[in-house]
Amino acid sequence: MKEGTHGSGSLAKVVPLVAVLTLLWGTNWVLFPLAVREVSVWTFRAICLAGSGAALLGFAAIKGQSLRVPRPQRAYLVAAALAYLVVWNVCSTYAAVLIPSGQAAVLGFTMPVWATVLSWIVFGKTPSRRLMCSVLLAACGVAILGFAARASYASTPLGFILGIAAGMGWACGTLILDRAGLTVTPLVSTGWQLLIASTPLTVAALMLGNREPFMPSWPSLAVIAYITLVPMAIGNVAWFSIADRVPPNASGLSTVMVPMVAMATGAAVRHEPLGPLEISAMVCLFVALLALVVQPKLLRSSDSKPEVKAPNQPPCPSGCSQRHAFGEEPRPEELGQLRRDDPCHDSDDRDGKHHRARQEPP
Repeated sequence: MKEGTHGSGSLAKVVPLVAVLTLLWGTNWVLFPLAVREVSVWTFRAICLAGSGAALLGFAAIKGQSLRVPRPQRAYLVAAALAYLVVWNVCSTYAAVLIPSGQAAVLGFTMPVWATVLSWIVFGKTPSRRLMCSVLLAACGVAILGFAARASYASTPLGFILGIAAGMGWACGTLILDRAGLTVTPLVSTGWQLLIASTPLTVAALMLGNREPFMPSWPSLAVIAYITLVPMAIGNVAWFSIADRVPPNASGLSTVMVPMVAMATGAAVRHEPLGPLEISAMVCLFVALLALVVQPKLLRSSDSKPEVKAPNQPPCPSGCSQRHAFGEEPRPEELGQLRRDDPCHDSDDRDGKHHRARQEPP
């Protein structure tokens, strides 16, 4: 499957990946302050990205996967790496140091809200009612947590700004990848993006540091090694695999439980606040995730429209209704494949009118 296209399988099939990602990324935030006790944020992130990227590409080579990225796709890969991995890793780490780690995670994971808004404004992709309800529920949970943490944001506004910037950078990178149509595997694309993003971070670490070599303590080295190999390498493979299967705004919503795990671990390890407001926000975010992964027919969503098909017409093998559930029109390059694979798509239907007619009642 090409990266950036969305398969015909149910969204519920990504739930195992979501569970892995939630555990790895959720328990990661509380470690950030420990990782940067002896090294700078720039050095820490440069080591993490370079190490995890090299590990993933090495593993891909062992599996026999080609590491070559086609030339037309390289610009998208670089742009996505800079927008997502550079902005996200720097801003999220500084935010986790300036404000409680759980709250920084919540701000960073406003990504689905920004992805939906940017998709609507830039690409004209009007979200479905079900997706909009999920986004609003996630935003409501973020708002509750923001109210609960208003004292922390007032004392360190930069932490709040960096947390929001992390989420916006993540959204931009995801949207870029969604338009890229990458043909390489998620393992290869993730490895290259991590290595690409590590380059400016390494330059910044050399320019901003004192350039005096020293050996960090073993606890610091152990934390940095763990973050490099587990949340960064394995976690990013899980994330890009999810992004390969569902639309960008939906893939962002599929990770809304990560900040909840981050808040729970922050409360257990660093005694960060976890009261009624935080628990109420967790409920909002859990319902948003549930509304995303459960099939529309089970939710009996009011925005689900019956599929109109001609008599004896076979179902569309492309799974295009999965994309329409999120209010997205078929792309021009997809229509050609649809016409070849699906007898319901007429060869003269160049603008996709017949395709859309199957999804909308007359």
